[in-house]
Amino acid sequence: MNLPTNSSNFPEPTLIAVNGVELEVFEAGRQNAGKLVVLCHGWPDLAFTWRYQVPALVAAGYHVIAPNQRGYGGSSRPDEVAAYDVAHLAGDLVALLDHYGYEDAIFIGHDWGAMVVWSLTLLHPTRVNKVICLSLPYQVRGETPWIEFMEAVLGSDFYFVHFNRQPGVADAVLDENPERFLRNLYRKNEPRQEPRPGMVMIDLARAETALGEPLLNDSDLGVYVAAFEKSRFTGGINWYRNLDRGWHLLADVDPIIHQPALMIYGDRDAVAPAENLAEFVPNVEEIHLDSGHWIQQEKPEETNRAILEWLARYDAIRPGLAGGGARLGW
Repeated sequence: MNLPTNSSNFPEPTLIAVNGVELEVFEAGRQNAGKLVVLCHGWPDLAFTWRYQVPALVAAGYHVIAPNQRGYGGSSRPDEVAAYDVAHLAGDLVALLDHYGYEDAIFIGHDWGAMVVWSLTLLHPTRVNKVICLSLPYQVRGETPWIEFMEAVLGSDFYFVHFNRQPGVADAVLDENPERFLRNLYRKNEPRQEPRPGMVMIDLARAETALGEPLLNDSDLGVYVAAFEKSRFTGGINWYRNLDRGWHLLADVDPIIHQPALMIYGDRDAVAPAENLAEFVPNVEEIHLDSGHWIQQEKPEETNRAILEWLARYDAIRPGLAGGGARLGW
């Protein structure tokens, strides 16, 4: 498989006004209209994270869009923290479907993008045809708001908690030297470490050296650095600052994901697999790859194969639901 290795292979962006913001959207495979896949990145990431998946999906017959979601890249960065809750993030994706003329689509999310895809599927189930998530499994809504629970179990230095309890502190540290933070964060083959005191993201941002091997070549790292030197980190961190708001917003929805779903784990990822995923996602298939957290970048061929084989297998079983992306009147 010929995999692109630099930014010159990625589509050019278009700014699209949706849901009260402008989103920078990268589109490919318009000739495959009718079978839409929407790719949702995590934190601190970009649509560019899907550079290995876009050509493979287009070659397999899919129309693909990958937005820089609100807070990232050249997309809008609202000032209000509440503008980054899951209702707004899901609303952006629904508005993109409307813009491109689709009733529904296949959604693929990694990390925080997976959280958005799971939430979108709960909030707007008729707009989601199939779900594919990487790294982050479905998060069960327990009796205690998520940040409150994490603070009790993992302490005030856990970065989810720190982002919420000390607003602006981590943002400023990460903004000081985006290149160093991103270079230290995007690693592979990292040795396992015991948890240490302190706030891990601040420590990474200040570390002179990093563990493991660099994941990104200089060209690809340059794409990330340029984007975050412009956008800074607060918009993306504000997603974390809405976790408890999201917990409340999801209080009255059906907690079961009824759509067919594929969950891809990295066996060396710090994010733990779900022990009871099938209870809440009954139509799920789970796959494990020998990877760290950045699954689709670290293991692009294996990721593409897993996604395309699952889609093809499901299409063969239920051809009537093959592509997703039923068109609206054009």
